[in-house]
Amino acid sequence: MDGDFRSEFVHQPGGLKQHPALVLNADYRPLSYYPLSLWPWQEAVKAVYMDRVDIVAEYDYVARSPSIEMRIPSVVVLRDYVKPVKRVAFTRFNLFLRDEFRCQYCGSQGDLTFDHVIPRAAGGVTSWENVVAACSRCNLKKGCKSLRQANMHLKKPARQPRAGELRDMGRKFPPNHLHESWMDFLYWDAELDA
Repeated sequence: MDGDFRSEFVHQPGGLKQHPALVLNADYRPLSYYPLSLWPWQEAVKAVYMDRVDIVAEYDYVARSPSIEMRIPSVVVLRDYVKPVKRVAFTRFNLFLRDEFRCQYCGSQGDLTFDHVIPRAAGGVTSWENVVAACSRCNLKKGCKSLRQANMHLKKPARQPRAGELRDMGRKFPPNHLHESWMDFLYWDAELDA
């Protein structure tokens, strides 16, 4: 049996890497939706042994050491509540999330960069209220011109999002892989179908 496991692990070294644990706050909500609060399985096992989390669900896969064998956690819940951050960090990722990963001039997706609505050359600052997601084509077309000079319009005004707005926006963009054991915890506060 050990030989089978060893050869399987050697032939599929990425196998155990593909089992992240969904991390829930003490109120059973994910710490974040986008990016989804996930830990590598090793971190989840470590947190279990340090008594920081409780296991809510497990994968069918087992991690073994010379003295211990345990199923890999797929959902863990923190024992201590972590107060959510109220301030939203001004990052490229959060900016794209606020703008729903769409160009704010033409609405296209993909090949996104960011654009200063009032160009920096004209005194525009790098802030939530002056930076939007833009595709390369629209960004090049606008250049250092004002919206009026470029004859362009924003799909929606640029503004700083609230933390709750960004969290709700993140729920619209699930990651590529959602394990079935996570589903009850990701959308538990969504309205149920009648």
